[in-house]
Amino acid sequence: MKVFTSTFVAALLLAAGTAHAADPNLGRNLAATCANCHGTNGKAVKGSGIDSLAGESKEKLLQKLADFRSGDKPASIMHQIAKGYTNEQLGLIAEYFAAQK
Repeated sequence: MKVFTSTFVAALLLAAGTAHAADPNLGRNLAATCANCHGTNGKAVKGSGIDSLAGESKEKLLQKLADFRSGDKPASIMHQIAKGYTNEQLGLIAEYFAAQK
């Protein structure tokens, strides 16, 4: 399972580069859907119990998303949300949050 997850994360990283050229705001626009739980620009409300995404490394965010998608990381809703995006889209979302401070 670890080999699959590593391969999946590598594929996400490669795919993100090509998709970004099409629309420079696509990552930001996709990431906006995360604001309801993770806060504006990925800055969750302190004490909410929700992880902040801003400033996390792209690789760490992609790994978390892959773990949600595969079911390796339990969740109430993130496993469904992660499955709703393409690998390219998840890469763009992770890239956007990694760039936030």
